Amino acid sequence: MKGIRIEAYQNLVNYKKPTSFQLKESYPLPPYSTVIGMVHAACGFTSYVPMQVSIQGKYHAKVNDLWTRYEFAGSSYKQGRHQLKVELSDGKAHGIIRGVSTTELLVDVELVLHIVPEDKQYIPIIIDALKSPAEYLSLGRREDLLQINVVKEVEIEIQEMEEDKEVNFDIFIPQSMTKSDIYGKVGTSYRLNKTYKLLEIAKGKHIRQWEKVVVSHVPASSTNYLAAYEKMLFDKDGYTVFLV
Repeated sequence: MKGIRIEAYQNLVNYKKPTSFQLKESYPLPPYSTVIGMVHAACGFTSYVPMQVSIQGKYHAKVNDLWTRYEFAGSSYKQGRHQLKVELSDGKAHGIIRGVSTTELLVDVELVLHIVPEDKQYIPIIIDALKSPAEYLSLGRREDLLQINVVKEVEIEIQEMEEDKEVNFDIFIPQSMTKSDIYGKVGTSYRLNKTYKLLEIAKGKHIRQWEKVVVSHVPASSTNYLAAYEKMLFDKDGYTVFLV
């Protein structure tokens, strides 16, 4: 099959876990939905273009940074309790609490991403958009700039596993592809978002219903997991590929 390989770098980044609030924890690699959203934003797609994604990479350190947190619960403004007062359309003064919180940042992130659109006609469109984006690309938060070093079309095929094969990057492996003899023994499990459908909960009100993918985050140091595979997907330059 044909696909796209992206090699990229980020200086400081947070791939926020949806369940973290006071401390904005980060996933060790960007979730599928984040990568897919970046591709769609770069190309200007207004509807979902079906695609498979493989994500691997590494970071060199973690640091914590402060950010300003605003809490708005719709309560009436009370001096001494709220730092900010706003007048809304209901004519009442509402209060906002302003404070500080902490966010976890990954330092010097190197990424290797594979994108395989279902319709191969999108491959040159995606490559052109990533090489010449209309505006700066980000991955994670809006301020997490993405520096793309390589973007190229590659051939992805099944090859026999070499005994001494090593992986230089951490990688997300869907647990549906994980061999039973290493399942649960290597890596950390995550339930990551990939795509969503809008679910109407009331007239004119919708929420996102996410398709989840259960994966294992396998560090590069645990290369022994590859021994469980006789054959795997590789691109033409020898990069391991786990598509979902």
